[in-house]
Amino acid sequence: MSHHTISVVDLSFAYPDGTRALDGVSFEVGHGEAIAVIGANGAGKSTLLMHLNGVLSPIQGSVDIGGTPVTKGTLPVIRRTVGMVFQDPDDQLFMPTVAEDVGFGPLNLGLPPEGVARRVDEALARVAAARLKDRPPYHLSGGEKRVVAIATVLAMEPAILVMDEPTSGLDPRARRRVMSLLGSFEHTRIIATHDLDLAAELCERTLVLAGGRLVADRPTGEVFDDDALLVASGLERPLGMQACPVCGAQKPAMSSRAPAPAHPRDRLRADVGAGLGEAVADAPEQ
Repeated sequence: MSHHTISVVDLSFAYPDGTRALDGVSFEVGHGEAIAVIGANGAGKSTLLMHLNGVLSPIQGSVDIGGTPVTKGTLPVIRRTVGMVFQDPDDQLFMPTVAEDVGFGPLNLGLPPEGVARRVDEALARVAAARLKDRPPYHLSGGEKRVVAIATVLAMEPAILVMDEPTSGLDPRARRRVMSLLGSFEHTRIIATHDLDLAAELCERTLVLAGGRLVADRPTGEVFDDDALLVASGLERPLGMQACPVCGAQKPAMSSRAPAPAHPRDRLRADVGAGLGEAVADAPEQ
């Protein structure tokens, strides 16, 4: 079985205060899929993600990564396979320099110094942040912290990327560059987000959570064309699909749109590095 697959069966979880955050969630993710996880605040998105690499353990049900169940005994293998980018990059950046943060994971895998250095250089180059290598993380802008946090995960060479609100708090330019970076990855990707335009652009399939339950698992276009589902889940259409606030003109349903014409920004996907570093350098401190 591919290491890039995920199977979640009847997953339930409650916090110590009794709050039931997940209730019988089941779904499968195939090799190379890009999946959005959406829902209102408190729907269970972050809690779900933290089960995928064993940060949390369920009270019922199971998570299986590439044929390996997520248990205390398998955590070393699972965490080499599933890389998680947390919502707050400060949760992942704690070393004196960026290079040390990016090299922390590979070092703990027991790689020799030259192997760690190679992974640090490759991961920072992948996110166009090589110039930040010797900087202290606490001197970075919000956008810079975001891409360095992604680099700390890439340095582990995971098969699956799990990302919690990867564009949260970024200015429009840095957001666009981060989206281009995410779109360039070939990993299996699970992205929890309130940025519904990101979901519409990058993810072919969307899971909708409400009150800890999985209420929809459909192609993204179908989800965003279903106004009743969105309203019941405390959501609305992506901004790019909403009616014009001035004239009231309705945009066509996402599932019925013709392919968009080529846009100059698409060239960014072929050379993400050229613009990403420039954008994050200008991103304001968060």
